[in-house]
Amino acid sequence: MDKTFVPTPVGGTITIPGSKSQTIRALLIATLSGETSIIHNALDSQDTQSCMDLCTQLGAVLTWNDNHDTLNCNATKIKNLKGSHTLDCGNSGTTLYLATGMLASLPGIFTFTGDGQLQKRPIGPLLDALEALGATIVRKNGTFPPFSIEGPLRGGSCSIECPTSQYLSGLLLACCLSKGDCNINVPLLYEKPYVNLTLQWMNEQNLYYEISADLQKAKTFGNQHFKGFEAMVTGDFSSASFFFCMAAIGKTKISVKGLNAQDVQGDKKILDILSQMGCTVTWEDTTVTLEGPQQLKGGTFDLNSMPDTLPILAVTACFAQEDVHLVNVPQARIKETDRIAVMHEELARLGAQIEEQEDGMTIKAGHPLHGGTVYGHDDHRVIMALSAASIALKDRLHLIGIDAASITFPSFFNLFDSIRGDVL
Repeated sequence: MDKTFVPTPVGGTITIPGSKSQTIRALLIATLSGETSIIHNALDSQDTQSCMDLCTQLGAVLTWNDNHDTLNCNATKIKNLKGSHTLDCGNSGTTLYLATGMLASLPGIFTFTGDGQLQKRPIGPLLDALEALGATIVRKNGTFPPFSIEGPLRGGSCSIECPTSQYLSGLLLACCLSKGDCNINVPLLYEKPYVNLTLQWMNEQNLYYEISADLQKAKTFGNQHFKGFEAMVTGDFSSASFFFCMAAIGKTKISVKGLNAQDVQGDKKILDILSQMGCTVTWEDTTVTLEGPQQLKGGTFDLNSMPDTLPILAVTACFAQEDVHLVNVPQARIKETDRIAVMHEELARLGAQIEEQEDGMTIKAGHPLHGGTVYGHDDHRVIMALSAASIALKDRLHLIGIDAASITFPSFFNLFDSIRGDVL
């Protein structure tokens, strides 16, 4: 499906859906607990549905309540997971990396696959680490899915480089289920806040581990298990970032409900970046209001801990009065697409002047964006970022291919339409 946008002022209040990262962690822990759990404010999207399908294949019974805002997980029928299982993770990298680690601790044979994009996302370092701890792995495509993995993990020591934090998150959760203690060395780690998110779940589960302040050395203690729980999923800062940036681009005010000021989600730091660019940020309970300035400032911004914000910050930078440098985010090239190259390509169609670096990009000031036709590349964050650009262009924007937005944010266009008009 395609969509055409007319440049139109925006403003108002929205409620953001639950965190994808939190929902997937909750689903996997609930399923492998073998007990019953209740997950409030769970996100219902293509990515989380991929995780739900995986959990169902393992034997969990998942049901939504009548208001479709609470998910019940009954995993009591999961007695053991021996035998062979083929698990399709769809487009969900989070599901792939976390489930690979967690299921490697079990005696069954699990074959992981996914869609075309997922089969291009590397997983070699995680497989190597799990192999060092006792898993048996059959690789069918080198360092990419599909592959098969069989546990259990016996424990021991491993070293893993993590250009995505999801490698370490999957490994930490796996090692708590190992038969023996595990020592993990992490010489390279990007996206550290998302490891803290995993540690938060481990703490809630009363799991025993030790980890250094820089998260690069960890020890987990074996023979632990997950327990059933009741938890509230907090609002998704990754999704909220698009609306914060619309306020910045549109020189307007947008309030986003459903967020937690104490949240450890990495993308919360976008509020700091937008503040540095001249925006005003106000918190009131669980609502964040962001007001854009008359002129956006430039600057140099390190996105290593928040790579998913690169597409929307690249768009926002095109409206700044000074050059913007988005740096230290090489992992943006191994997401659903090479997001550095894709954003360079699509924003150039609209008149942007961008210098692409291996680990980021420089957006040159003084080159106002005009309208035109751009492509979504089947990448949900690219689609939503380019849609946000439309509010301040000089002419209409025609976006080819918007369906993938539902991978993480199925209500995005409804919420977008609710704070603007004249969308065709």
